[in-house]
Amino acid sequence: MDGRAVAAKVRERVAEGVRALRKQGIVPRLSVVLVGDDPASAAYVRSKARASEELGMQGETIRMPGTTAESELIAVIDRLNADPSVHGILVQMPLPKQIDPDVVRRVNPSKDVDGFHPVNVGKLLIGDSGGFVPCTPAGVMVLLREYKVQTSGANCVVIGRSNIVGKPMAALMLQDNENANCTVTVCHRHTADLPSQTRRADILIVAAGRPKIVTGDMVKPGAVVIDVGTNRVNDPKAKSGTRLQGDVDFDAVREVASKLTPVPGGVGPMTIAMLMANTVRAAEMAGR
Repeated sequence: MDGRAVAAKVRERVAEGVRALRKQGIVPRLSVVLVGDDPASAAYVRSKARASEELGMQGETIRMPGTTAESELIAVIDRLNADPSVHGILVQMPLPKQIDPDVVRRVNPSKDVDGFHPVNVGKLLIGDSGGFVPCTPAGVMVLLREYKVQTSGANCVVIGRSNIVGKPMAALMLQDNENANCTVTVCHRHTADLPSQTRRADILIVAAGRPKIVTGDMVKPGAVVIDVGTNRVNDPKAKSGTRLQGDVDFDAVREVASKLTPVPGGVGPMTIAMLMANTVRAAEMAGR
């Protein structure tokens, strides 16, 4: 499943939305707050800024040192909340240990384009389409639709229960609509006999954060497998000495699955595309 190709389609629709808003004098603006100097976070933030620029949006990155106090971050969030020219606010994770990750709850729900605020989480759970859905799960849903994966009545197994991917992913697959209607099982590190659960899956979504946790013998023949994992592993053959590795053993699972997302090039491009889509939607809502 080619995430780059599907993401390109999403970006085309986003660009159309940006052009329509510009005709109304509205330029969608995304503000990303980066605290500290985590290399992976910095690279991801650069990708977001580049995507914003390519789509004709305004993007800004507010960089703060790793020693930033929680009160200082809150002050920045409050300033962005009060700025009508800012439509989307994203606080990049992970945060330094002195800052409670729940600080993201300070972001105004109408600007919470990451979909992490309890208001948006609640709307997702009750099936209210008025909120923002976390970008990675939203991107997975678009991939499944684009590849015409039959979800209704399917057994879906999600590995991982994070608030960023696992829980919202399960909630989306459980929704009462034609693009979901799955019977959902959520697995985690305390799940007994994980292979017996994964072999039942018609759709297997893996967001465990552990390289190659899913092997070929754990997958039902013909299953659709979505690999959300992005693990940096050592590779002496790579110029940087490392490479990205998914949570799925790609070479083994591709022999069994009917559809499979690669890493990189699968879910990753969708995440950024959906962030751009959420930002444009936030700008549209603000302009009403």
